[in-house]
Amino acid sequence: MNQNFAKLAAAAVITTSLFASNVFAQEAPKAEEPAFKLTGNVQAQAIKAVYDNDADNTLDNSFLRANIGGKYTSSDFEAVINLRIFSPAFGNKNVTDVTVDQNGNVKATKSAQDRFSADTYYAKYKWNTGFGDFSAQFGRFRTDWTVAGNFGTYVDVHLNKRGFLARDYQHDALGFGFDKGISSFSLLLGTYDNKFDTGYLRAEETLKFGDAKISAAYRGNVLDPIQHTAEVSHRIAGRASYYFAKNLGLYGEVAYITTGDGENLSAANAIKSEYAQGTDYVPFFVGVEIPTAGILNSLYAELEYVADRDEIQADADELAWTVSLIKKFGKHSKIQLSAYSEKELSDVAIAARFTASIQ
Repeated sequence: MNQNFAKLAAAAVITTSLFASNVFAQEAPKAEEPAFKLTGNVQAQAIKAVYDNDADNTLDNSFLRANIGGKYTSSDFEAVINLRIFSPAFGNKNVTDVTVDQNGNVKATKSAQDRFSADTYYAKYKWNTGFGDFSAQFGRFRTDWTVAGNFGTYVDVHLNKRGFLARDYQHDALGFGFDKGISSFSLLLGTYDNKFDTGYLRAEETLKFGDAKISAAYRGNVLDPIQHTAEVSHRIAGRASYYFAKNLGLYGEVAYITTGDGENLSAANAIKSEYAQGTDYVPFFVGVEIPTAGILNSLYAELEYVADRDEIQADADELAWTVSLIKKFGKHSKIQLSAYSEKELSDVAIAARFTASIQ
């Protein structure tokens, strides 16, 4: 049943893309002049709970890092390399390298020598044809949906991840894209543990209607059962946004996540399910961007609901909220500030990130 669900979901997304592409068409963009630019920034972030969480009276989390890289673009090719640099003297002599497995669990390893990490690197080939624009991309790159970046992207991020900028997500992946008119379709194979015998299929379709945008996506860890005993989790999500004016808009996302229960995961080569076997979840969130008469660049308020969230995160409320603001200072600096709930609605945390960019 789950395999049939996966096929139907992927077919629905692909069919929607092809239909919209043929109904709505527009002229191909002009050829892009080749260009290379240096990219980079310095970022500082701090998070502090304002309730009693039995922690010391210090920051709950903080980092100082730099990003440096370059981007080449032309009409038929694009390449990006970005390195992340951590300060060995900021808070800890060791550097923590963080990876996320298919279950959304964070794995941290510390190294005293390696203070650099590869953040983003990809090559993308582009073909502009009379039928539409095609692309092929490989490397490590962002594929998730983002508005304020606190809730949503349920096809990519585990439901126990929430709060300040929790939806910054990347994949080691091979992707293909097709754009025509109001339609933008992508298909990729991704891995989550640097092992290319495990991973998932992801398909996404986005339609733009003036100030409105509608997206649908499917993801299933369909590569896992090829060489391993594994249970497949199917995720299908829809996202919509509409802007009435600049900085005044509504957006939201709803998803259905289901995991089978037909496999014995005690086998030696078994891969643990993304979610508990035999479970179903229907998470959703709604958000609003509010204009501030130019005082702020962006102001967001979001509310999320996940039934039975305590099955995923012990003692967590089903509701969660966040309020976020972004303020730019000149051309090179901005601050992102959020207040949000942690496990319970009354467990308020404050987070801030300052970014100074060279571009």
